Amino acid sequence: MGNVVDDLIARVFDDVRSLDAGEVADYIPELAAVAPDSFGICLATIDGYVYEIGDSRHPFTIQSISKPFTYALALADRGAEAVDAKIDVEPSGEPFNEISLDPLTERPRNPMINAGAITAASLVTGADQATRFERIRAAYSRYAGRELPFNEAVYESEARTGHRNRAIGHMLRSFDVISGDPNDAVDLYFRQCSIDVTCRDLSLMAATMANNGVNPLTRERALTAVGVEQVLSVMSTCGMYDGAGKWLVEVGLPAKSGVGGGVMAVLPGQIGIAVYSPRLDAHGNSVRGVAAAKALSKELELHFLHVTRASRSSIRARYNVTQAPSRVRRTPTEQAVLEDVGKRSRIYELHGDLLFTGAESAVREIGSVDEGLEVVVIDVRRVDDASDVAIRMITALRTQLADKGCAVALVDPSGLLGQASSSINPAQRGGRVFADLDAAMAWCEDALLTLHCSQQRQPASMSIEDHPVLDALSPKQVSAFVSQLESRTYARGETIARRGDAASGFYLILQGQVSTTFTDVQGLTHRIATLSAGMTFGEMTMFLNSRFLNDVRADTTVVVAVLTTARYNELTSAAPELKLALLESLASGAYEQLDMTLRSVIGAGRI
Repeated sequence: MGNVVDDLIARVFDDVRSLDAGEVADYIPELAAVAPDSFGICLATIDGYVYEIGDSRHPFTIQSISKPFTYALALADRGAEAVDAKIDVEPSGEPFNEISLDPLTERPRNPMINAGAITAASLVTGADQATRFERIRAAYSRYAGRELPFNEAVYESEARTGHRNRAIGHMLRSFDVISGDPNDAVDLYFRQCSIDVTCRDLSLMAATMANNGVNPLTRERALTAVGVEQVLSVMSTCGMYDGAGKWLVEVGLPAKSGVGGGVMAVLPGQIGIAVYSPRLDAHGNSVRGVAAAKALSKELELHFLHVTRASRSSIRARYNVTQAPSRVRRTPTEQAVLEDVGKRSRIYELHGDLLFTGAESAVREIGSVDEGLEVVVIDVRRVDDASDVAIRMITALRTQLADKGCAVALVDPSGLLGQASSSINPAQRGGRVFADLDAAMAWCEDALLTLHCSQQRQPASMSIEDHPVLDALSPKQVSAFVSQLESRTYARGETIARRGDAASGFYLILQGQVSTTFTDVQGLTHRIATLSAGMTFGEMTMFLNSRFLNDVRADTTVVVAVLTTARYNELTSAAPELKLALLESLASGAYEQLDMTLRSVIGAGRI
């Protein structure tokens, strides 16, 4: 099953594949024989992941898409100053095979037209023609991450019919733009155009450019950062021939096309795109290639002038409820079950800006869930901004996970992703939305316990005789203890104790939920723990005759049994054995609670 990015690309593919305008390049006989309706799209990220659809592995010759890579090799061999003395970097506004030079500089206007490309080929160093070509092929292979083959049949077809390019070569020689035999430079150009690639290869070549010249798969450097900057600059204004201006406005990516049907585009720092479809428009660009690139740019918000802030990894932390439990106290049985099945949960904390690339890396990882994963929480509290495409991708991801049988919750207190935090329907396909992480983690634990813990769950209510704190007492001690208690009821939202209040007693919860909280200097309230039936609070304050360190609030209607401070003090003389047994029981419980609290705070780095 593909992820949501695969689905987005598939939609573009389906929308564009019906286009049947344009013709294959018939002036090269071998190219005229290709299947005209072949079509593939690939998108490669700078960490080397490739999304692909259609004829993505079908080989075709690179043709003019070779130009930026040979230009890059010439820059590396000769240096920018020497290359600039031979080739300008201005848009030509003319067809790619025009036999002309700039009337003022008497140089080719840029390296993306044939005159500039033949000049760039002539600048590649090597002892002989074979060595120079092998250096070109090896350079292309470094970008692709594999050895690229040479297509002898296409080369011979081009060599037989390439009279216009030979005329360009002789024009360049007559103006001393190239030295030596112009036929050698033209032949080298024919050979570089006849290297076979696939759509997948081109996307990785583009991703290498996007990754500052380092191949994302092999980690081999293909070009220096300075070289990448110059090559992409020229591609931005000249890569799509006399259609470059419209391309830059509508697509907004440095790009290069070839008459073999390929189109390659680069979003620096993020992705490389390649499309293959042989039918060409009047400019010599793939009809479907241009349409698909335009649609992808719009759909994924890729226009390089749209991006105002740098993309970065969006996943800040990942963990499960075993590593970082919620602050809801659980029964020993529940804790044991969560220790066993907690690995079937995953919490992802996202941060920074969610643009396409950040969202893509997140949904790719989160969407590739283990088969046994049952609950996922996505926390976007630290996300600064989210683009429309990122919101759509996260929304689609939540639905996709739900369809896999994985429950989903979103922590989004500010509604950044366009959904309210009041969702209460657990069957909702998109999952629950929470205002704070701990509530979402408690929901996550409850979901696992519902699936895996059918017995000895925390009850909603209980009698005082069944309260776990009395388990260690004898029947006589239980009877004596219960006689000392008084019953109290608190309404939802009512404060039971405030920070700084004097000790008021030992509270045994019989029904409902209680939270202990503290308020920081900025006025923000933080939950320490959530307590429910069968749990206690106030004992340490009473034992130490100190004051409450935190607020205690009723989250629901709460019924408690209270051993007041005065009654507790009377036990010292009236029933010392009962007091000792009570202290031992509470000490054991306090140690377990401290361990759980420390794991919930430290396990996920939430301190």
